[in-house]
Amino acid sequence: MNENTFAIDPSKTALVLIDLQRGITYRDVAPRSGAEVVANAVKLTERFHELNATVVLVRVSFAGDGADRVHRPIDAPLPQGTPPDGWDQIVPELGPKSGDIVVTKRQWGAFYGTDLDLHLRRRGIETLVLGGIATSIGVESTARDAFERNYGLIAVEDAMADMSADAHAFTISHIFPRISRVRSTAQVIAAI
Repeated sequence: MNENTFAIDPSKTALVLIDLQRGITYRDVAPRSGAEVVANAVKLTERFHELNATVVLVRVSFAGDGADRVHRPIDAPLPQGTPPDGWDQIVPELGPKSGDIVVTKRQWGAFYGTDLDLHLRRRGIETLVLGGIATSIGVESTARDAFERNYGLIAVEDAMADMSADAHAFTISHIFPRISRVRSTAQVIAAI
């Protein structure tokens, strides 16, 4: 796509940030730190707020007893035990601010079992700008679901990180170009 024609209509676009919460942004991620991802997400939210555009903050959380988690045999299970208090709270740099939509999910993707699609469709949203942690897990799962629901997608590469630089690079290079446009924070801010 010619960058000179890249434009975003804020009235039909939502910024959707995945799992930028206390218990995830502190983790050792790559190719940039959680703090760098949050800093770019803040730039995006500020621009969306200036334009009164839709901002969605998605967090993952579970019941204290874990009964609402998926329980199937897998080769790489998540750490067991009780997460620390507040692990599922959106980082304070992002808010939420007045008017932001907060969606709580119980698995990787932000659509399954939530009211995210309802919020977006009732607001006339056609395009999603995506960021968050982890690129190949929560962000990619949400992007795949959104693509199948016929949303246009913009993946903000520098507003994402993963558990490894390789996992991030694979999704950015091989998955997102097939279902979205991959851009930087600066490119999105300039286009909107």
